[in-house]
Amino acid sequence: MKLEEMTVKDYIELLASDAPAPGGGSASALSGAQGAGLVTMAAGLTVGKKKYLDVSEKCSQLIKKGMPNVEALKNQIDRDTEAFNIVSGAFKMPKETDEQKKARSAEIQRGTLISTQVPFETMQMGLKGLKDALELTEGFNVSAASDLGVASLQLLACVKGAWLNVLINIGSLKDKQAAERYRTEGLEIVSESEKLAAEIYDRIEKIICQ
Repeated sequence: MKLEEMTVKDYIELLASDAPAPGGGSASALSGAQGAGLVTMAAGLTVGKKKYLDVSEKCSQLIKKGMPNVEALKNQIDRDTEAFNIVSGAFKMPKETDEQKKARSAEIQRGTLISTQVPFETMQMGLKGLKDALELTEGFNVSAASDLGVASLQLLACVKGAWLNVLINIGSLKDKQAAERYRTEGLEIVSESEKLAAEIYDRIEKIICQ
């Protein structure tokens, strides 16, 4: 069974067990899916409301572009664990002969690259969710203000949690050019995400405290 198809109870129990996966990467993707989902929820609670007719179309568009991101982040929950399993399986490969050692090393590198790429994509999705959330703060049903604030926290956790998974893998990459690219671009995503999340949270606090 896929992780995303589990009940919340079963998923949390598996996460809390001594099984090495799912781990932080899958949990980060789940945070992102929840955050992106809260953004579309807040937009959905705005569409068609008499008081917010002037922003109804904008919110409809945010839902249309936000739902694919929710689905993509849901998929990342399983993809991250699948990537870990590739590396884990590679380390169990035989290494008695030079040929076996070469094959084992190549498979470890393949898995490590995938294990870097997947959380990096999760970071990109989390950033997209934050951009949508910031756009939504410019006009939405303020009864969902706290939900949108939580969305910003979930999405930031997604980005920074996935970033840790990128970092822990790039040190093992033999392709140093790829490693440096992920490091440089990852730092940029983290920086932009922190700024967006702080701006969203600040706006939400002001709305709630009016």
